[in-house]
Amino acid sequence: MYTLGINAAFHDPSACLVKDGQVIAAAEDERFTHVKHGKRPVPFTTYFLPHHAIDYCLKEAGIKLNQVDHVAYSFNPHILLGELEEQEFLQLPLNPSAKRSADEISSPWDSLFLAYIVNAPGQLADGAPFHMQSRFQNVRVNGHFSYQWHFVEHHLSHAASAFLPSPFDEAAVMTLDGRGEKATTSYYMGKGSSLKQLGQVDMPNSLGILYERLTDYLGFLHSSDEFKVMALASYGEPRYLDAFNEILQVGEKGNFTVNYPLNLEERLGPRRQKGDPLEQRHFDIASSLQTALENAVLKLSEWLHEVTGSDNLCMAGGVALNCVMNSRLRDRGPFKNIWVQPASGDAGTALGAALWVDLVQRNMVGENVEREYQMDHVFLGPKYSEDEIEKFLRQAMIPYRRLNNLYDEVAEMLEQGKVVAWFQDRMEFGPRALGSRSLLASPMPQDMKDRLNYIKSREDFRPVAPVVLEEEAPNWFKDVEISPYMLFVYDVFEDKADKIPTARHVDGTARVQTIRRDQNPAYYDLVKAFYKRTGVPILINTSLNILGEPIVCSPQDAIECFWISPIEALVIGPFLVVKPENSA
Repeated sequence: MYTLGINAAFHDPSACLVKDGQVIAAAEDERFTHVKHGKRPVPFTTYFLPHHAIDYCLKEAGIKLNQVDHVAYSFNPHILLGELEEQEFLQLPLNPSAKRSADEISSPWDSLFLAYIVNAPGQLADGAPFHMQSRFQNVRVNGHFSYQWHFVEHHLSHAASAFLPSPFDEAAVMTLDGRGEKATTSYYMGKGSSLKQLGQVDMPNSLGILYERLTDYLGFLHSSDEFKVMALASYGEPRYLDAFNEILQVGEKGNFTVNYPLNLEERLGPRRQKGDPLEQRHFDIASSLQTALENAVLKLSEWLHEVTGSDNLCMAGGVALNCVMNSRLRDRGPFKNIWVQPASGDAGTALGAALWVDLVQRNMVGENVEREYQMDHVFLGPKYSEDEIEKFLRQAMIPYRRLNNLYDEVAEMLEQGKVVAWFQDRMEFGPRALGSRSLLASPMPQDMKDRLNYIKSREDFRPVAPVVLEEEAPNWFKDVEISPYMLFVYDVFEDKADKIPTARHVDGTARVQTIRRDQNPAYYDLVKAFYKRTGVPILINTSLNILGEPIVCSPQDAIECFWISPIEALVIGPFLVVKPENSA
């Protein structure tokens, strides 16, 4: 049985294909369209479905859409439609933008937004781009779709993405994001193959949207640049915490309120415009917001632990990508074990919805199935063979050579201080490059962070992250645990800090990725080769892309990124591409 998961309602449209409980493929549409986050989260883009990502997933399985049994869409419009569901027509005011509500959240555009979602089944069947229509044909049989359509509640999709692939047989589940249909935060108890909801917090009270509002206030792009605010926070002190404590208040039984109107300029001073200099005030505001978020989530987790009695916690939702918050929860929270979905943002709901519908449907036909899939890696995207890569390089007339000793030769380049683009095996699913579509460098040069930020046209305050051999990690990072997805930070040991200055953020921490050979052999062997040459089992890993572009997907993407940026070498499969001035 094939189940296709789709996320499309807000941002980061994505697709996931599951066959009898096993994930076959998953990808974000942005990797194929080159549109960062796939689209902006506005009503006029709601009808965009991730046809490119769907096409890839179907291709990976060797099937067409008419061979899919179930489609799971990670938003349920019926929760919001109410009486509108009985109407043939929806109405919009002539000037909806002038009708902003007092809570700063709800919108008169919502009816258009819902209309697009209700019509998603037909858009899937009929809306595929011309060049990929062959995989989407013949899905209507006697006026009915060949697949069964399921609208899955947004936060249930997040919760399923967190618990069902986790390593736990039972766990508390907490989902934190901007918004779903109504919920912004949800609590569940997962046992075996079941998820029981324990409570939720509804709009307009939203930790994610509060963080978005401050991202915009600080001069960055909301629903995109929240991670920059998290990085800014390390440079400041929480001097504005009292103001945020007035805005965000945690109550009883997992509830909290965000008090509107926010009046940010009245509370915090003039907003920063994009491109304006960053002042200490901005650092302190970011620090205050981050501290308020951490304090709130810590209190919510204490209630959830008390209710469930579980030692295990699973998390998803865009807020769960905040690795500093996750780390405080790990260090000061009540749960002994925490597993965070690596694709915690909306892209991951395609995976969660697909796994959930697959499980429910197979149990409905009497299979009495249990969970079978555990997410040990995120390498669920496209892979290109040596022949495909070499054919492209020849057609593009790109000079290249095959490396005789791949890992040692690349490790030598890294030891020399070169920055290397690394393109290998299947692409990652989720927002972070984790060793297949990465930009790699030595952690030892003092100026390497600045060089990497220059290459990617990033702000100079942005940190970069280390990858470390799992077996060597405890020698370099305090109390480090297995951390393959860069979702937690750890303190760098003081006696090691001078050896890896690029890996260490201004606050003394590093967002660590640990790697085992069974997770990604090529990546592991490269770090191991660098260790043998230098005595340092660590590389710097950042995503292979440039400003405004998603992480690269194809060999063509990698070549384009390489040639229009100051990257010194590209290792693509077993082949090395260098620029003329570096050919020696």
